[in-house]
Amino acid sequence: MDQVLLITIILFIITFIIRIPVAIGMILTSIFYFNAKGQDISLVADTILSNLMSTYVILVVPLFIFTAAVMNTGLVTDKIFSFANALVGRYKGGMGHVNVVASCVFSGMSGSAVADASGLGKMEIESMRRQGYDDGFSSAITAASSTIGPIFPPSIPMVIYAMLSGASVGALFIAGIIPGLLLAVALMIYIVFVARKRDYPSGPRYTFKKFVIFTFQAFPALLTPVILLIGIYSGIITPTEAGAAAALYALLVSVIVYRTMGVNQLKDVFKDTVVTTGNLGLIVGAAYCFSYIVAYEQIPAVISDFMLDFTDNKYVMLLIINIFFLIMGMFVDTMVMTLVFIPMVLPFIDALGIDPVHFGVLIVLNMMIGLSTPPFGMLLFIVSGIAKIPINKVIKEVWPMILVMLFVLGLVTYIPEISLFLPNILE
Repeated sequence: MDQVLLITIILFIITFIIRIPVAIGMILTSIFYFNAKGQDISLVADTILSNLMSTYVILVVPLFIFTAAVMNTGLVTDKIFSFANALVGRYKGGMGHVNVVASCVFSGMSGSAVADASGLGKMEIESMRRQGYDDGFSSAITAASSTIGPIFPPSIPMVIYAMLSGASVGALFIAGIIPGLLLAVALMIYIVFVARKRDYPSGPRYTFKKFVIFTFQAFPALLTPVILLIGIYSGIITPTEAGAAAALYALLVSVIVYRTMGVNQLKDVFKDTVVTTGNLGLIVGAAYCFSYIVAYEQIPAVISDFMLDFTDNKYVMLLIINIFFLIMGMFVDTMVMTLVFIPMVLPFIDALGIDPVHFGVLIVLNMMIGLSTPPFGMLLFIVSGIAKIPINKVIKEVWPMILVMLFVLGLVTYIPEISLFLPNILE
């Protein structure tokens, strides 16, 4: 390995250990590398900015962020929660089921696990607390159910993956439907087991009339993913245009239909969107710097040759990749993982004949599980902060849920038809 590259990697590891933000650490170590190699940093910056400016699809990211912010601020999440409660709240462990179903519905608008945990999390945890659920369990299932967000369409990580791999955004979105629902069902089965063991209560039974009312109130929000998928897969609109349509639709629903958003709330939405997009932009720029180094040093080709010499069995390769991304998901931001590490594995994925749409779904599922995995999964810190409980209480309860999610990951990994069935029949 080149000495400058080796020092760069060591410096990056040191910045991570001393808790410098990942984006800043990547920028600092990249500057060291460029200076040590005698490269003109301005040319590197120009290359990175040119790549970003020419990538039309990446514009969908701030649009989905805006959509999620509107849904949260416009109290659309309340309508979603009420609908989920009327649908499944009456069963044993009802509020746990409501938690999962609400996350499924909200995932059809946000495309982000963090937005799900932050937006619905407080409402879900407080409702479960009032009905006598343990704080640790309530927080853990909130974190676990939030992982459905980027698997079920739309999905911000899938958009970035499509940009890197050339896979169809529409196909990726459709491919995530069955795995997302499968994960939801698996978590709900686990909730049934825990609810019976701990005697968690059932929720109130609503009359059919009341259910129809809650469904009617939530219907405009429920239409969001339908509009997105039909628009993209029919070819009427591009993924980026779909993001703009979702943002406009969410705004109209909040302002005109529900009448829960005024000028002041809209200002807050724009502010939150700009701040979140700015943070993501910093991460994306830093990741592109590192990706430039990776490409310049031909690391993907080296790793591809090494891995193919190690094994040419695609099932063993998928197992190795799963383990690697699960571990990395505990430590590294999803955007960094997508932009830096996925380009490293794409060459031998292609060489082994693994479908890029199938791989995209399983890798996103992989990274989402990492966000809920102790000791450093980001979602664990978010829900423990919302619930105001020590994180060790969440960790204690989340382990069985991790095993459930890993079981689903195994199915999606080794039965490609789970993710490819819908894209294949809709081709």
